[in-house]
Amino acid sequence: MAQVRWSGSQRACRVLAPALAGLSILVLAGCGTGPGTAVSGPSASVSASPSGDAGAASPTVSPTDIPVAAAGGPSAAALMVCSKEIQEKIVQILALASAPGNGATWADKLFTCTYALPAGSLVLSVKEAPAPDAAHAYFQDVQRSTAGAAPIEGLANLGFPAFQTPTSAVFVKDNFVLTVDAAALPEPLGPHQVTRAAFAYQVATTVLACWSE
Repeated sequence: MAQVRWSGSQRACRVLAPALAGLSILVLAGCGTGPGTAVSGPSASVSASPSGDAGAASPTVSPTDIPVAAAGGPSAAALMVCSKEIQEKIVQILALASAPGNGATWADKLFTCTYALPAGSLVLSVKEAPAPDAAHAYFQDVQRSTAGAAPIEGLANLGFPAFQTPTSAVFVKDNFVLTVDAAALPEPLGPHQVTRAAFAYQVATTVLACWSE
């Protein structure tokens, strides 16, 4: 059973970014819709792949219409990567003039949210494993098969197994494996001229900051 729970809607999520991110403390206030509510995402749509699970979201269904932790569908923790809070964090980091559109899919216990940014796509995904051991095994397989994967160590990994590439960041927590992939984007990014690796890390740790014990 998943151990991730939502933090309260009025509780600020704080996470210390390492030197590689080029910024100091990242703060995401008001993280999280609580359990039992719908996840907002104004321009997002969710479609089910033909190989998806029975009961997964039907094509072109908005996340606002999908109950959190619906039977056969993505969990609240997975849906969070396509939420308004993460959308707003992306806008903040890149100083975008408007919120990016996004769309999502759910298949084989993998929830994927793709943000359409002006310079290219940013892809966030959450693999839901049946148990923490299975999540760690999946994470290790991905790490072994990913070119340029390097462990994120020390305070930078926030106490979770994690690795990074020049364009992505991957973390495992409980039975969830979170991946943020910025490979389709150019660099440097935004007014702070951050690398794709640093951007992926910032987005990933924002998600993790909103997953509480």
